[in-house]
Amino acid sequence: MVIRKTAALLLAASLTLTACSQNDNPAPSEGQSPVQTDSSSGSVDKDGENAAEAPGEDQVEPEVNTSDPDPTKEEPSEPMEQKPEDEESKDDKTPASTSPPDDDTAQNEPVYRYYMNKVYNIVPSDKNTDNKVVLLTFDDGPKEEEMINEMIDILDKHEAKAIFFVNGYRAKQNPELLKLIHERDQIIGNHSWDHIDLRKENEDEVKKQIQDVQNLVKDITGETPRFFRPPFGSGGDTVKQTADEHDLLFMTWSNGSLDWDASTKNKPDAVINNVLEQLHPGSNILMHELPWTVDALDQLLTQLEKKGYSFVNPEEIEPDMR
Repeated sequence: MVIRKTAALLLAASLTLTACSQNDNPAPSEGQSPVQTDSSSGSVDKDGENAAEAPGEDQVEPEVNTSDPDPTKEEPSEPMEQKPEDEESKDDKTPASTSPPDDDTAQNEPVYRYYMNKVYNIVPSDKNTDNKVVLLTFDDGPKEEEMINEMIDILDKHEAKAIFFVNGYRAKQNPELLKLIHERDQIIGNHSWDHIDLRKENEDEVKKQIQDVQNLVKDITGETPRFFRPPFGSGGDTVKQTADEHDLLFMTWSNGSLDWDASTKNKPDAVINNVLEQLHPGSNILMHELPWTVDALDQLLTQLEKKGYSFVNPEEIEPDMR
């Protein structure tokens, strides 16, 4: 009897322990999978995989400190406002300069290599420039197209420039010849309007004789003469002062061909001999637009070259005598 009671008590105790264990671990509801634990991560997702890489709803991402950036890095600049393409092209254009570029200025400025002294010789501006040069000049034109073209053809053959001293009344009669001289890159000088002796004229007449030629040449060619030779080489203080007021370099000559003299008429050889007899470095050679001078010109320039002379470009002569 005692054994039965003892067995019954042990059975009851066993049942009680089992019931307690079941209450601590409730069973999952219907349709729910059992949750598995991952001891290595300490967090679990609904599929039982490690979910530590992405923050959950209760997790907060660390704030980035922007108040003390790395001093070795440049701070990003504010984004620039985008402009329409046509506005960008306008803004990017460099404003036009009020003065011409240096290169263009250098090309336009004359380069002076010679000056004229007080006895009308042409002298190098520095010791490194050759002094065996002559200045070629022709007075009393323009007269005839054929003669002018032949003279300039010869000048071109010898790569020479000359001053054509023109009279105003002839230039007015033959404006196309004045244009011809200019368009063929020769130099036009002022020889007064009427080819009169200006030393004998009053101041008003002197000014008119010079000014009217300046105006006419400017109107026809677009350029104003910068050289003046008085007819007969006859000047004076009033003439020189008036020339200076018009920025004209006053000159006579230092080597006369005498081609205007009766002794040389129709005698080209005489013209050549007269020039060679007076030849010296810097010779300022006076000739005229005459048929026998044209006939002499090629041989004369050839003889000068054989003697070692070259031909001054009048544009390289300084504007002031010294």
